[in-house]
Amino acid sequence: MTMTDDQKIDLAHRMFAKWDTLDWDGVVDLFADDGVLHSVMGEPVVGRAAIAERMGILGAKAERLKLHIKTIGVIDGRVFVERVDDFDYDGHHAEVPVVGIMRMADDKVTEWLEYYDRPTLLAGMGIKPSEDFAH
Repeated sequence: MTMTDDQKIDLAHRMFAKWDTLDWDGVVDLFADDGVLHSVMGEPVVGRAAIAERMGILGAKAERLKLHIKTIGVIDGRVFVERVDDFDYDGHHAEVPVVGIMRMADDKVTEWLEYYDRPTLLAGMGIKPSEDFAH
């Protein structure tokens, strides 16, 4: 099924709402079976099972999360979003600027690329580089 730009924006907002409510199963459900979640400073996470495992690790210590969307739009069929992730994780608070790019098909996310300053994110989470869960 070909998705319209409006349908893609709607799917992105549904995905962000799942993050905001810490609904990790809902996040996983919005990915295609062979979907990719790739924080580009690390290795890609491929497939729903691997994404579910990553969400389990992340979700175990996530206390609160709000994705503040600053700009969102579709360029060449991909959803681009500029946002600030405001979160409490394992007793730490941070606000991290992020740019994400999503590919979508059949009402599922097929690829989600994330660009942010990794040291800022890890410091905000209280994670030392040697404890980084992405590697």
